[in-house]
Amino acid sequence: MSLAFSLSGIGKRYPHFALQDVSLDLPEGQVMGLVGVNGAGKTTLLRLLTGLAAPDAGEVVVLGHRLPQGQVAARREIGFASEDMRLYRSQTLRWHMDLVAAIYPGWREDYAAELVRRFDLRPQQVLGGCSHGQRVKALLLLCLARRPRLLLLDEPTTGLDPVARLEVLEALAEVLRDERRSVLFSSHNTHDVEQLADAIAFVHEGRLVACADRHAFLERWRRVLCQGALPAGLDAWPEVAVARANGSLVELKVRDWHPGLPARLAAQGLTVQRDDPMSLEDIFVSAVRAGAVA
Repeated sequence: MSLAFSLSGIGKRYPHFALQDVSLDLPEGQVMGLVGVNGAGKTTLLRLLTGLAAPDAGEVVVLGHRLPQGQVAARREIGFASEDMRLYRSQTLRWHMDLVAAIYPGWREDYAAELVRRFDLRPQQVLGGCSHGQRVKALLLLCLARRPRLLLLDEPTTGLDPVARLEVLEALAEVLRDERRSVLFSSHNTHDVEQLADAIAFVHEGRLVACADRHAFLERWRRVLCQGALPAGLDAWPEVAVARANGSLVELKVRDWHPGLPARLAAQGLTVQRDDPMSLEDIFVSAVRAGAVA
């Protein structure tokens, strides 16, 4: 299996923040969502993958190129879009398209025209007269039309109103369904990532707290309600991420649900009343509170 990128034992320290021993792989052709609150380390990880920052410890390999030595070759095959990137508001989208085409030999004019149609953009419109959502779509078009092997998206839907956000996500999802490319998509919004990602990585305070296939998260995690008294030491069980009591009811957030768990709980005096699937947002919060890789 070929990897789009591999991060091994990554450490990166800033005055008020540090990435700590992060190891993360993305197989080629997959879309991974990188989820975390603002300041969790998402942007730092993306900067390491683009070569804009160098790790203090560990190894970064992108599309077979070891960074920073191979960053020039790697960047030719990377498309990067961030919510804080700015286009020239006094120029048209067509002007930007011609500029990128002149810089990157891999630019595909026919594909750019198709993206103009899909994203409902007008190439001759000055970008200063476009909405924020249209400018986000324009930025994505400029990245995608180069046909990068690895697409890195850093909070591209931040600041969009609900309608524009949905339009951007739907347009991007349509493109990614047609084009099997490798994508790392960061967001603090689990709902955004859930629409696009095959796999999801949760980061918090510079640490990787969980990483798995999206369906695996949804299959394995359960909110379990039990009748009885909360026994001592239950939160130390490897399956249990969170345990709390409310009167005679005990609520468990279970990271690894299996058929034998109700019998184990019964041996501790707990009767399972129900077990329910959890949303990705609830899974993320529970994984962060558990403070361990899930």
